Amino acid sequence: MSGGVDSSVAALRLRDAGEPIAGLFMQNWADDGSGDCRAEDDRRDAVAVSGRLGVPIHFRDFSGEYWAGVFEHFLAEYAAGRTPNPDVLCNREIKFLHFLSAARELGAERIATGHYARVAHRDGRWRLLRARDVGKDQSYFLHQLGQAQLAATVFPLGDMLKADVRAQATAAGLPTAGKKDSTGICFIGERDFRTFLGRYLPAREGEIQTPDGRAIGRHPGVFYFTLGQREGLGLGGVRGHAAAPWYVVDKRVDENVLVVDQAHDSPWLLSTVTRTESAHWVAGTPPAARFEALAQTRYRQTAEACEVEVADDGALTVRFARPQRAVTPGQSLVLYDGDECLGGAVIAATDAPRTGSPSAVGALSG
Repeated sequence: MSGGVDSSVAALRLRDAGEPIAGLFMQNWADDGSGDCRAEDDRRDAVAVSGRLGVPIHFRDFSGEYWAGVFEHFLAEYAAGRTPNPDVLCNREIKFLHFLSAARELGAERIATGHYARVAHRDGRWRLLRARDVGKDQSYFLHQLGQAQLAATVFPLGDMLKADVRAQATAAGLPTAGKKDSTGICFIGERDFRTFLGRYLPAREGEIQTPDGRAIGRHPGVFYFTLGQREGLGLGGVRGHAAAPWYVVDKRVDENVLVVDQAHDSPWLLSTVTRTESAHWVAGTPPAARFEALAQTRYRQTAEACEVEVADDGALTVRFARPQRAVTPGQSLVLYDGDECLGGAVIAATDAPRTGSPSAVGALSG
């Protein structure tokens, strides 16, 4: 019970189906004074919903586990010039590990969350499927789950549209019916990103350069930016260049240089081959050593056709049928067979062309 509308309706549906349920509210971030921490508001909402539904609610503090299992990795990735995806780690390390363990200690057989995804058991194994509401589908963030977690998980909203979730909450008189969806960093929430990150990673100002090495501005710290980003560069009109937007095309961390170009589909952002770290498979093993699939390299991206090759160490080489824009090291590449999520891995590098020195982030070697 997060205090949001999705977990509220998940609980409502289970209660109405006659399931014996209890709520569990998790505290996962100790307020550091860096922004608007809404944990207490969320806690009050979770208590109010539980009272409305007539179900008991429990509380657990996993802030230490969150720091060690998610946030330290988050900081290390940014310091290395990569762009991490904390939602994936939140699910693997907190919601489907510590939350599941706490639920079992309380006597529960299964856990339920407000995620938009579906679980099915076919041909002797558990499968993770996309939600009916394609625009809200969260299977991308759940790709690190395995057979044990899926066997113990229920997604009551998997067959619902978001509009119907809110309508059901309203009809039931739930106090979270009109509550805005949470955004921002997983469990940390909305706050000024640069100010927040600067509390943990001191900024080092450096040059903004064009791909040919011409300095055209200054940046406050390369780790504040990600590939393909347009906002926040602070570049106005640049002499000798058209009055068009600039996009981040490279982060040369060793030189503290941010590289930008003006084309949205700049050739410096395009790649057809992606290599990953060792992959996780929902089934426990890959479908084959080589196979065709659909892949997403970011959330809400249209899945793209690709060929996947699995190395002996579990790393993937993924060749796309058409060029991909701004495939970003540190993010997740997630594989699908139709609606079924097969698994995925952290992106390590691509064959996007290099800028400047061999230290450029994202370049393939070998």
